[in-house]
Amino acid sequence: MGDRDMKISKDKWKQLVEESNKQMPERQTAFETSSKIPIARLYMPDELTNDYLDKLGFPGQFPYTRGIQPTMYRSKQWTMRQYAGFGSAEQTNKRFRYLLEQGQSGLSVAFDLPTQIGYDSDDVMAEGEVGKVGVAIDSLKDMERLFDSIPLDKVSTSMTINAPASILLCMYIAVGEQQGVSVDKLTGTIQNDILKEYIARGTYIFPPKPSMRLITDIFAYCSESGLKFNTISISGYHIREAGSTAVQEVAFTLANGIAYVEAALDAGLEVDQFAPRLAFFFNAHNHFFEEAAKFRAARRLWAKIMKERFHAQNPKSWKLRFHTQTGGSTLTAQQPDNNIVRVALQALSSVLGGTQSLHTNSKDEALSLPTEQSARVALRTQQIIANESGVADTVDPLGGSYYVESLTDEIEAQALEYMEIIDKLGGAVQAVEEGYMQKEIHQSAYETQKKLERKEDIIVGLNEFVEEDEVYPELLKVDETLEEQQIEQLNAIRKQRNQKAVDESLAALKKAARSEKENLMPHILRAVKAYATVGEICSVLRKEFGEYTGI
Repeated sequence: MGDRDMKISKDKWKQLVEESNKQMPERQTAFETSSKIPIARLYMPDELTNDYLDKLGFPGQFPYTRGIQPTMYRSKQWTMRQYAGFGSAEQTNKRFRYLLEQGQSGLSVAFDLPTQIGYDSDDVMAEGEVGKVGVAIDSLKDMERLFDSIPLDKVSTSMTINAPASILLCMYIAVGEQQGVSVDKLTGTIQNDILKEYIARGTYIFPPKPSMRLITDIFAYCSESGLKFNTISISGYHIREAGSTAVQEVAFTLANGIAYVEAALDAGLEVDQFAPRLAFFFNAHNHFFEEAAKFRAARRLWAKIMKERFHAQNPKSWKLRFHTQTGGSTLTAQQPDNNIVRVALQALSSVLGGTQSLHTNSKDEALSLPTEQSARVALRTQQIIANESGVADTVDPLGGSYYVESLTDEIEAQALEYMEIIDKLGGAVQAVEEGYMQKEIHQSAYETQKKLERKEDIIVGLNEFVEEDEVYPELLKVDETLEEQQIEQLNAIRKQRNQKAVDESLAALKKAARSEKENLMPHILRAVKAYATVGEICSVLRKEFGEYTGI
């Protein structure tokens, strides 16, 4: 069909639309995505790029819009990595082993709040929080219990830990060593993304400068030791959970990624020395097509950034590899069974967007930690998508969609606008210190809430289709005596360990922290092996680095 014939056909269709709207008006005068991208009534072939190779290309080739592997899931399905952790190391170990028996292909550790902010279970700051939102880890002994009978050379592990990431990584290395697993056989990811903690989540300890030093020390140590861990998981997930739009999630996450690359370069590392081990972590929210397009846009943007801005030569440095978790903030306490459907759609959008690993939330997580039964349903959701839906049988099945390609281009363009503002402010660290990203997220969260209150956005069971008398499911409850038991175990470790070895390792760490050039990882590893606790190690670093108190 020629251009003239296309115009005639389109004009006829527009007349048909006008006639239809007289009899059955459209539901609203304007439609838009969560990022306020206008949604057209119909997308046509002219929405597709004229430069296929530049904008899309082939899977496994720059700019990776269509996926980072040539055959994607036809060769290897994404890693089904269910996030889990609660109570004691023994309880979480039991849940890990159950999930592995059910077909989970990777572990993902949730740590309790005291561990995340560097306090031992007997610290006054930990009171009432031990084991509540994740597993309590005080020393290497807890890590040994956590991975008891789980061979670390056979499973990859993701650890959602940030400020004390170096300590938990050293504990993992030490457990592997006890199992006879060499460093080069350990695989997994540490989140290790402190910038998003300042922006959206709040589990920071140290100020930005020493925090960035710890991160680049991990980059260097892993590169030199042969540890095949992803040294950072640059996280948009929590930015989105705090209320950002999809566009802001992409922009702020990649801006943080740029800051980490620049910090590593300033520390003397070569870009291709560390960039292949960088990973990302995104949210999957409710707007199905926007989410799928978001992942494609982020992949293309990062490839260009690494190749053109940082002049990386290794194609592995150009690839944006990412984990996805379905949106926790989208789950409703009301009618929790509805969350199964939400999670399935969100998971499908991330698979269609080309994720490398995926966590699906459980239906009861708006009310409590997930029960074993609800965790199983969440895992089965992934397995059904992988094995029954057919979406994993071809690469990038949404590629070429007029609508999806248009959304991909628009998300990329709007994200670049934000990133240019951040560059003008002096980069992500400066933008964080000035509160720019925080303010943008707060404004978006406010506008979203107002739309819900006005019922411009409908959440089934929350602001429409509500039920007055709801029956809630049985919930998981953490044993209230856990904190006392954890403290008893911690005191026993302190009595049994070689205190001289602990004191010497902490003194060496203190000295190294005062030297701005010495890598801290070997000293932390030494302290961990002596059974120094998370709180003791963080206390040394707090005294040397200070604490961040916010803007």
